[in-house]
Amino acid sequence: MSKGQTKRKYTIFPFGPQHPVLPEPIQLRFTVDEERIVDVGVNIGYVHRGIERACELNDYRRNVYICERICGICNFIHALCYCMVVEKLLGLEVPERANYLRVIWSELNRLESHLLWLGLFADAMGFESLFMQFWRDRELVMDLQERTGGNRVIISTCVIGGVRRDIGRDLANLVEQGMLKLKRHMDALAPVILKDPGIKKRTVGKGILTYEDAVRLGAVGPTARGSGVAKDIRSTGYAAYGALGFEPVVEKDGDCYARLLVRFYEVYQAIDLILKALKEMPEGKIRVKPDRWPEGEATARAEQPRGELFYYAKANGSNRLERLKVRTPTLANIPSLLAMLPGYEVADIPVIVLSIDPCIACTERITYLKKDGGK
Repeated sequence: MSKGQTKRKYTIFPFGPQHPVLPEPIQLRFTVDEERIVDVGVNIGYVHRGIERACELNDYRRNVYICERICGICNFIHALCYCMVVEKLLGLEVPERANYLRVIWSELNRLESHLLWLGLFADAMGFESLFMQFWRDRELVMDLQERTGGNRVIISTCVIGGVRRDIGRDLANLVEQGMLKLKRHMDALAPVILKDPGIKKRTVGKGILTYEDAVRLGAVGPTARGSGVAKDIRSTGYAAYGALGFEPVVEKDGDCYARLLVRFYEVYQAIDLILKALKEMPEGKIRVKPDRWPEGEATARAEQPRGELFYYAKANGSNRLERLKVRTPTLANIPSLLAMLPGYEVADIPVIVLSIDPCIACTERITYLKKDGGK
């Protein structure tokens, strides 16, 4: 530092774990130069749930219900991924009709999650009417979950070997009518998303994550696909996705608006997948029951609304798993979030943070305790 120069002073302030704009218990610590973000750090660990350990203490069948509660919004996909890993251990082949039903409920979960996020994102930008309209349409999806699964949120229809419930002709017609109604509502809201200058001003060029950084930092889900990374686990064809001709939604600009568009277009995609699955679903059984305890090691992956969900299970031939490990998409996307924020203004923080659709309850599903009581 030359003579006469003064040392530059920065301000450090916390965002979270409690904040009106961020309904998630995570703390970001920002270093700012006036209104410009210079650096950001993260603190997690405000939620302690012990779910992985609980799955080692309970019957492997009961664990379906525990895993559903890792995340209420995408509960069916958690149950599906857990069932898939146990089915792999058992060498169990799921009936074809059950796989189509699994797609339908997975996409209903995706619709519920994306519509919730679209509403929250609109609220963060000050679009209160748009927020209420997205949440109004989310109610339609939750009503369909209740009619087909028996509950508005956690439906508990996925079981090891298939599904618990069927969707008959009358229910299928009801779901189809609901999807067509939702599509009309999305068409009415599309001009706001695609053309409104206020939305573009808050999102275009904000929180840019380049293709290279998305790959290097391991981004998943809409966060990665908004940066041009065509990565979607549904492309592997699990359940009935392979038979439905699935193609991922990809945008290339890497900013908040690109991530918004990915989720908005995935609403249309989910509607189309549900309609196609209802139309092409074959007749037949919906469940086969396991006849032995699982043994060995296996992994399974599924695509949550936020990105790749990964399950690892180790079994020893008893009715309890020896180890269950879960990696959720928000955990994978936090490094990308930290790379998005520097260089932007403090006023951009809520929009950039919400653009990855954080779910900290998913991220902190463990507090793993060893059998000797140590951590």
